[in-house]
Amino acid sequence: MKRWIGMALVALAGLAQGASAQTLRWASQADPQTMDPHSQNETVTNMVNAEIYERLTSRDAKLALVPGLAEQWTQTGPLTWRFKLRAGVRFHDGTPLTADDVVFSIQRAKEPTSQIAVYANAVGVPKRVDDLTVDFQLATFNPIFLQHIDQLWIMSRKWAETHRVTKPLDFKNKEESFAATHANGTGPFMLVTRQPGIKTVLKRNPNWWNKFVGNVQEVVFTPITSDATRLAALVSGEVDFVHDPAPRDVARLRNTAGVKIIDGPENRLVFIGMDQARDKLLYANVPGGKNPFKDLRVRRALYQAIDVEALKSKLMSGMSVPTGGLTPSSNAAFDDPALEMRLPHDLAAARKLMAEAGFADGFEVTLDCPNNRYINDEQICSALAAMWAQLKVKVKVNAMPRVQYFPKLEKLDTSLYMYGWGGSITDAETILTPLYRNRGDKGVGNYNYGNFRNDKADALAAQSSIEPDPKKREQQIRGALAALREDVNVIPLHRQIIPWAARANVTAVHRPDNWLELAWVQVK
Repeated sequence: MKRWIGMALVALAGLAQGASAQTLRWASQADPQTMDPHSQNETVTNMVNAEIYERLTSRDAKLALVPGLAEQWTQTGPLTWRFKLRAGVRFHDGTPLTADDVVFSIQRAKEPTSQIAVYANAVGVPKRVDDLTVDFQLATFNPIFLQHIDQLWIMSRKWAETHRVTKPLDFKNKEESFAATHANGTGPFMLVTRQPGIKTVLKRNPNWWNKFVGNVQEVVFTPITSDATRLAALVSGEVDFVHDPAPRDVARLRNTAGVKIIDGPENRLVFIGMDQARDKLLYANVPGGKNPFKDLRVRRALYQAIDVEALKSKLMSGMSVPTGGLTPSSNAAFDDPALEMRLPHDLAAARKLMAEAGFADGFEVTLDCPNNRYINDEQICSALAAMWAQLKVKVKVNAMPRVQYFPKLEKLDTSLYMYGWGGSITDAETILTPLYRNRGDKGVGNYNYGNFRNDKADALAAQSSIEPDPKKREQQIRGALAALREDVNVIPLHRQIIPWAARANVTAVHRPDNWLELAWVQVK
């Protein structure tokens, strides 16, 4: 795989020389939620914004960290880092990039309305040394400091102040701001027009500091919610690239003239979360009125009633990797089989557990689910409802577009829900602190929408966030993951295998974080 990626990049570089100007027509089921780079932490939103905004660091095709807006960095002490910015970098409006912009951006990302506050808080306090030098002072040791830095987008302080967008917009409460539909970054592409739910147009930045590998001059991003319509648009040549073809269509697309499939595994865990905090569920009808998800036996029963292999074969067309792991990548769990093993699918055991918990006759509950975020998300929720019906649990599937779904979860307005987590970082920290810690300050547990408390896992995860000794830290992470597995605080399903579909004349590099780099795309 590594050899193939390297060859692909070399081939792309060769093709780019002398290539004519090209437009890439890109379609996806989803649409970016906002152009504000600090407001929402979601893959499609981040991926489109990443063509406009950049970070101090960047990633190569194998996800290794490489210089970005910072040309070099050094750890000057256990709690201090120094970054040297590139000279001559300018924002799209011509304003030069300086240390002031970096300091402003990190502080902006720490605001309560930012979904990347947990990362911004983890890198400490930025301080301007001179125009091209920024120091970071940490309160405690951060073993994955550079991984956190790589999640933070740099904005123009002057532009933000001029347009009164010095704080991220409050997406969950439907706030609008200039930054929602306008942008000013340093990246390879510039925002031309933004029509939410309709079309987003980008054009190549002629003054980008880096080198283009591909030949794309213009990008037209169009959300097409219907799988069949997206497929038809690709086959007919109306679009050039589809980020998320339906798995059931992949085999046919492989044999369709003029079309090709580019696929690979994604660092992403899809799981089910449950409200384990309220005494009475918001969306349920439970005999006696109590919350069944507070009972480990019920959580375990729901887990063991899931035939995850049936989901893989009948629904995902083989394009999933069932797991009992709790991290986006098995690497984060040290590829330990004990931490990856699923509880067995055992309907008899599940029914026994339900009876022991006092729910032999089941209960009614609503399962909240997106219908345009994960592969076959609504269909998976419907399949789970059918499986749980065998425990006499009557599930109403409440599916909705992601633009409505995520704000609902942010408000903890749910009883049972589907969620996914992944990206470029494989270290367990990236999921332990934001998703599995007890809800707290500065982004800790911010995505723990089940609002569960696991004090043992929380303490171990907190220690692993600041532990400098790699061996001790590994044991802390193992302990935290084991405690979460034991308590079944979430129910893991699988990791996705992501297919991309493209016209035959399009060449792109598939990264394990399901990320399309437009600067690498070649359209012949």
